[in-house]
Amino acid sequence: MTIKFGTDGWRGVIAEDFTFENVRLCARGVAEYLIDNKLDHRGLIVGYDTRFLSEQFAMAVAEVAVGAGVRTYLCETAAPTPVISFNVLHADAGAGAIITASHNPSIWNGFKFKPEYAGSATPEIVLSLEDKINAVSSRGHVIESEPWSRALQSGSGKLIDPVSPYMEQIASLVDLDCIKDSGMKVAVDPMYGAGIGYIPALLANGKIDVCEIHGLRNPSFPGMVQPEPIAHNLSELSECVLSTGADVGLALDADADRFGLIDEKGNFINPLQVYGLLALYLLEIRNERGPLVKSLTATSMAFRLGEIFDVPVYETPVGFKYICPILIQQNALMGGEESGGFGFKGHIPERDGILSALFLLDLIVKTGKRPSELVEYLFSRVGEHYYRRDDVEFQPDQRSVLEASLNGTKIDSFCGTTVVTRDNIDGTRLVMEDGSWVVVRFSGTEPLLRIYCEASSPGIVDASIDEIRGLLGV
Repeated sequence: MTIKFGTDGWRGVIAEDFTFENVRLCARGVAEYLIDNKLDHRGLIVGYDTRFLSEQFAMAVAEVAVGAGVRTYLCETAAPTPVISFNVLHADAGAGAIITASHNPSIWNGFKFKPEYAGSATPEIVLSLEDKINAVSSRGHVIESEPWSRALQSGSGKLIDPVSPYMEQIASLVDLDCIKDSGMKVAVDPMYGAGIGYIPALLANGKIDVCEIHGLRNPSFPGMVQPEPIAHNLSELSECVLSTGADVGLALDADADRFGLIDEKGNFINPLQVYGLLALYLLEIRNERGPLVKSLTATSMAFRLGEIFDVPVYETPVGFKYICPILIQQNALMGGEESGGFGFKGHIPERDGILSALFLLDLIVKTGKRPSELVEYLFSRVGEHYYRRDDVEFQPDQRSVLEASLNGTKIDSFCGTTVVTRDNIDGTRLVMEDGSWVVVRFSGTEPLLRIYCEASSPGIVDASIDEIRGLLGV
């Protein structure tokens, strides 16, 4: 098979596409990439999440890398993607390889590659990596590996603790003592994933009360469609907030690079509103300055905040592989996307759900406002913005039909509002004269058609998405 990396790595169904053979192909391709780019001497950090067989897949990666002559550091425990990414920087490693399928359903696993700058691989790096992986496949040779026990003895392999350096980094970025002394009650849902225990540990030994649900590893992710921190997967967190009288609910996806928010009333605050809150926190509360970066499906509130605080705003296609280079090149203050992934200046050029959650807690403490009040305050600054995303499953052979229908349909208006712009930067985007927008695009990691809309009222959002679904027959 041909291995293709999507918006963030290669993912496949375990035992179908995601096999030890294919994981070893990826590992050999990574090793050859490092050797060809003279990065092998800096070493490869190999990490993994809490999914089924992730440790074993990671061990296979480590043994192949060592067998290719690349010094290899294997994480001694499962860890979130941002934790492993930070360790790439901390160790000045040549790259990181992470076994994780992020938010995908339980039958999936995946392979993420983090270059030496510890962010998402750029499209150019992805192409180079894919070429090397598929060249290895076409050669058809047995892929050499070295038993990990022998690598440990020779010193070519080493077990590392990824947690401690990361915890020290977080403590340098957030006023943890202020949060600990707040006396807040916080509910946390790591969704059975790699983020289990991180927020309680960072906030331990204070007046704050942290209650964590789904805090045991369970690769089947019971009770949720997929371990993604969006509304329909957070009913138990919402119930926990209401039953315990918590001030806020914080959710992480399975590899903790995404963040979801529940307010004190048990209501989900969507990721576009969270983007606005985090940007406002950095610009107004911390009085920091720098460009904002957003994917085209993230909130248009970024542009209004850019005007208010006189900072530039950059827009990219969907995927942190597009956001990451701008974060680095422009020394941007923040980058974020609709999926709930946010990265910040002074950290890694990558999404970090744990840091996002702690920044949000600090915002609550510093303002004295409850989450619902923070949204009201945000709207008072930038106007009301509402949002919805529909994910439509389809069979692979339907894609061409859906694409033809979308491309062949002329759309002049929604809900009586004229379409003023249509582009195909990433999928199909329609911008209306009142500033509302609709995007229709195919997922880069799953067989899903995603329909996004942001507008000034929930009614316009719902009507616009319903109209698109009607046009496409989905």
